[in-house]
Amino acid sequence: MTVHLNTQTDLEDAVHALVRQDPRLAPIYEITGMPALRRREAGFAGLAHIVTGQQLSTASAGAIWARLSAAFDPFDHESFAKARAGRLGRLGLSAAKIKTLKSIARELAAERLNLDVLANEDADAAHNTLTALHGIGPWTADVYLLFCLGHGDAWPAGDLAVQEAVKIGLGLKTRPSAKEMAPLAEPWRPLRGAAAHLWWSYYRALKKREGVIGDVRKPNAVLNKALVAKRSSAKAKITARQKPGSKK
Repeated sequence: MTVHLNTQTDLEDAVHALVRQDPRLAPIYEITGMPALRRREAGFAGLAHIVTGQQLSTASAGAIWARLSAAFDPFDHESFAKARAGRLGRLGLSAAKIKTLKSIARELAAERLNLDVLANEDADAAHNTLTALHGIGPWTADVYLLFCLGHGDAWPAGDLAVQEAVKIGLGLKTRPSAKEMAPLAEPWRPLRGAAAHLWWSYYRALKKREGVIGDVRKPNAVLNKALVAKRSSAKAKITARQKPGSKK
């Protein structure tokens, strides 16, 4: 049965189940607290939004998407298919992204692709359906499944922030590759999407903490000692829970 993360309550239930399922995640959750649900528009518009932002800064991607979404009413595969490449280029899309989105629009128009049904498919099968499309890589596929469709088992194995968080949280010597991330996430099925939310939150928590400490020119000794003690305690808990099912 596919789990859906459509509401914050769905995510909270899934995270609590994950912590019970894998005790190694308990100290991670202690640091992050409950993650906030991330959702985006589904359908062609949602996928186009992700493709538009590929390999761009957040600011650049946002500006291009604002122009694109304002230029089409509605923004759907039918209107996009009719748009000329020159116009799309002037709005900010690269030739490669125009080709990708035109190809997807044709697949949808021919009814060879149905994005909506992917929400109820096995996550790996849905991932393979998307990556079979021209210009859609693993990261784009997984982000679409997770954020646009709310697929509870989508696993963005190629996301660098998730990889780094898993490395630190599980006490690994090196950051795992996308291929290595797959077996690491097996204990979290069918809630790998919720696990991704948790690991993103952990990454942000660590970077924020490290940034604050690094920016303090004259650190308060008491505060600094407390922060170090808290991090050491969390690290000790993580180390003690290296395997699923280990005792607390």
